[in-house]
Amino acid sequence: MSKLAMSALCRILTRGVYCSPSSYLSVTGLRNFCSGVSTADRAASPVNLTYDVFDGKGDSTPLVFLHGLLGSKSNFHSIAKSLVQRTDRKVLTVDARNHGKSPQSPVFTYKAMTDDLTHLLGQLHIGKCVLIGHSMGGKVAMATALSQPSLVDRLVVVDISPSLTSVQTSFCAYIQAMKEVKIPSNIPRSTARRLAEDQLRKIVKERSVRQFLLANLEEQNGHYGWMVNLEAISNHLEDIMGFPVFNTTFEGPTLFLGGSSSAYISSDDYPEIQRLFPSVDIQYIPDASHWIHADKPLDFISSIITFLNS
Repeated sequence: MSKLAMSALCRILTRGVYCSPSSYLSVTGLRNFCSGVSTADRAASPVNLTYDVFDGKGDSTPLVFLHGLLGSKSNFHSIAKSLVQRTDRKVLTVDARNHGKSPQSPVFTYKAMTDDLTHLLGQLHIGKCVLIGHSMGGKVAMATALSQPSLVDRLVVVDISPSLTSVQTSFCAYIQAMKEVKIPSNIPRSTARRLAEDQLRKIVKERSVRQFLLANLEEQNGHYGWMVNLEAISNHLEDIMGFPVFNTTFEGPTLFLGGSSSAYISSDDYPEIQRLFPSVDIQYIPDASHWIHADKPLDFISSIITFLNS
């Protein structure tokens, strides 16, 4: 994916407007609805997140990767494999609620996502980890470190700050375009993907962005829909663009890693970053956009390894 396309994509995924509710129900939403779990119960309890494990031979603190909005755990698979080879650590990549194969819920806030992650770490008997979060995942990582500092050995926040993310108009249009995609049942996946791309093309001009969105297309019993919960995202976009207020601090080692071509960590954010994370180091990877791990994977991996060894 080109740098220009990556920049366009990050504007779409991180900066949006608040969308009106929709009656759209994705295949995953239908699966959750049919599971017999009530909306009230789902709102009150953490969901069981799906994850992939890449086992290292060492016994050092595991690394846990959290993806950004409209992403999935697969975004970090190649990074995870490289880090296992180079550090011998166990690495987990996690699907957030309303994303990937994780359950869907009408509740989509950083409090809910932090509770989900805490619940997962408890299930896996992980008492302490290194949290690495990109964009929305970076905010989940920050919120977890600030609310449950005993769980976090070190923190890496990738190209996002604990400040309000500014709002533009593109994101809502792309969500709406995804909602309006109609695909016949019982057709080959390749045909379904081509039909979906043809319909998205009216609004989504960049091919690389279409391919990213199409990664959320899934088939179940011959029917096609989106894995991501577009309605919940639309209804909670204000929450996702913001960040909870914390009067606590995380004293552990912290790395804020920005792309030099991205505006998501600016000098205006430094005072709040330093207030919340007194042991912070703020670095930038040259010629990288918001999607640092895609633009400069080797530099991204090297920065993480250097931080782990510091």
